[in-house]
Amino acid sequence: MDVKKDAAEFLRTRRARITPERAGLPAWGGARRVPGLRREEVALLAGVSAEYYVRLERGNLAGVSESVLEAVANALQLDEAERSHLFDLARAASTRHRGAEPRRAVRSAVQWLLDGMSGTAAYVRNPRTDLLAANALGRALYAPVFEMAGRPNVARFVFLDPRAHEFFAEWDRVAREAAALLRTMAGENPFDAGLTRLVGELSTRSDHFRTLWAAHDVRLHRTGTKRFHHPLVGDLTLAYEGMDLTADPGLRLNAYVAEPGTSSADAFALLASWAATRADGVRAELTAVERD
Repeated sequence: MDVKKDAAEFLRTRRARITPERAGLPAWGGARRVPGLRREEVALLAGVSAEYYVRLERGNLAGVSESVLEAVANALQLDEAERSHLFDLARAASTRHRGAEPRRAVRSAVQWLLDGMSGTAAYVRNPRTDLLAANALGRALYAPVFEMAGRPNVARFVFLDPRAHEFFAEWDRVAREAAALLRTMAGENPFDAGLTRLVGELSTRSDHFRTLWAAHDVRLHRTGTKRFHHPLVGDLTLAYEGMDLTADPGLRLNAYVAEPGTSSADAFALLASWAATRADGVRAELTAVERD
């Protein structure tokens, strides 16, 4: 990723959405040539010189102090995800350390943990949204993704697979969140060549992704609800929780459950029964092969 360019465009897009009224400034000066605040107004709010802020908005974040970053974040009214992203960009600008290559497999103990989560659909992904492991119900829930050629990848499925529009009942929202998640991951992992290639592929093959990517929106994928139209059991509304695997930096476990007593819970139970039956069949086939 081009950290300097990304930092410049991120600050510029955040500034463009803040009006003087929202920032508590008088709207003087007649007609405004720019949407949102002027650079001089951001500088005033942040307590830095206009020249210094112009330097920041050109992407020169190397060596910028945390206090200045906090002041700029406050001036631009950044939320938690945006604030973290700004600090990630500043760290990337100040280091040449390329970091470790993201893991492409999970430890045995993590797979055991997934398999022990009965009644819950769970999987582990890396920053590229590759699905590295899942339990039986997780594979059943995300069956269309796991059916992809090559390594199953959520972002690639969302933007490049026509089935995604039916599978995700709120595809537009899922697409926005997927692009924002990749933008967040790019800030945390700016030297990940695989992530850079994925973004390039999606930008080339999907006009919608390219538009969303240019917005520089970011998000923290921690908790929420997601609606599916599953090919086997129909409509599902599931709550999810995301948890970082602290022993494996960059890996995240996502778990999905249905609210008890709902039609989604009934459909989810049906899917769990199908997944368990399928898993039992696979184990029986393997046992037969071993005996032969």
